[in-house]
Amino acid sequence: MRLLCISSHADTRNSVRPEAESFIGLQRNGVDVTVMTQQDSSYADDLQRAGITLLHQQLTRKFSWQQMRRIRKEIRARRIDAVYAFNNKAICTSAFACIGLPVAMISYRGQTGNIRRVDPSAYLTHLHPRIDAIVGVSQSVVDDLRREVSSRVVLKRIYKGHSLEWYNEPPSERGALGLDNTDFVVGCVANNRPRKGVEFLIRACGQLADVPNLRLLLIGSGMDEKTLGPLLQSNGIADKTLALGPRSDATRLIQTCNAAVLPSIRREGLPKTVIEAMAYGVPTVVTDTGGNAELVAHGESGFVVPVEDASAISGALRELHGDRERASAMGRAGKQRIETHFHVSATVRETRDLLNLLTLKRT
Repeated sequence: MRLLCISSHADTRNSVRPEAESFIGLQRNGVDVTVMTQQDSSYADDLQRAGITLLHQQLTRKFSWQQMRRIRKEIRARRIDAVYAFNNKAICTSAFACIGLPVAMISYRGQTGNIRRVDPSAYLTHLHPRIDAIVGVSQSVVDDLRREVSSRVVLKRIYKGHSLEWYNEPPSERGALGLDNTDFVVGCVANNRPRKGVEFLIRACGQLADVPNLRLLLIGSGMDEKTLGPLLQSNGIADKTLALGPRSDATRLIQTCNAAVLPSIRREGLPKTVIEAMAYGVPTVVTDTGGNAELVAHGESGFVVPVEDASAISGALRELHGDRERASAMGRAGKQRIETHFHVSATVRETRDLLNLLTLKRT
């Protein structure tokens, strides 16, 4: 089996690691993997050491005849059996490039929403007639697609797996943040977009005025005092909040927290920030949207609460604050859940199964 993966590895090493490690796992399990990505990929050396062929090509637009010709040339020269595209530019370019060629075409979908039959632009990506299979990062993503995708297309849920071995950074020092060991620290790592629902977390913390040692730690783009100051002031927690903005040490910071919250209101796939918190044993509170409820076992490894419900978030946090022993047990259960339910070895195995299925369908 010869597989061409087309993706962007422009992000930090930690961000691309789950995807890159799945490529390495496939290579070690008998799949001849070629990866097309930018030349300065943060994982290039690891991929090449594993025997993976790297093709340096950054797809800059959805339509480029030059890039389509390059992909077609590589498919023919390397006798590729399947093409796996991981973002919209790659999906569109690859789908057109595969027209008329005897290869399976797979697209990856990492979030719910925004794919509809009535939207003409959707036929350039996941609804393109050349797509043979779509991998959804969670069952919620697959269920969302099932309403829109042709029955001839194979829909497969494959979690983007992780490994606890990757998570060995030490926590940040609370003292350096102006915190002490008696504080009950609630952390949220997210880019402050409307769909992330940060305002509901802030309202929830405003309802915990009777918790004197409450501290809120906000990390991510738009999570700064200039942006959130008025909302923090109106909820009475400005003096209890550290709004740090984007940070490269987010995983170290989240380890200092007693609870991690992702208050999203829509379009979650399988949020990496929640996985990271769980991998470090931090109990989590998430909203019931997308794949959140697949990640967190309610009442065992954390809490799953309704969307847009600040009172439900504050109630979950109050339980974690009031029973530290239970909170610690939830953190341990979450860590174990990543190892048993979301391991990269399962990603590799299930991707191989999909490749074998598509090969059989095309013969």
